[in-house]
Amino acid sequence: MDEQIRRILAQHGRMPLDVATLADDADLYRAGMSSHATVNVMIALEGEFDVEFPENMLTRSTFESVAAIRAALMVLTNDATG
Repeated sequence: MDEQIRRILAQHGRMPLDVATLADDADLYRAGMSSHATVNVMIALEGEFDVEFPENMLTRSTFESVAAIRAALMVLTNDATG
């Protein structure tokens, strides 16, 4: 899952840094990701993992790090698989 998240961040996050070099808990916004790029990342994650982020998850903290994204996706994919 982390490889998929990092690939999506590299493709859609528009960060000047190499996502592969960031720690799982590194702040993606400090690394250069904008709120506009976050929307693109979210859409790509939804397509990749066949989930939909509910409104209550559309917060900065959900997308602030690889670890936060992974945690959100784990909740969503567990909900989807029941």
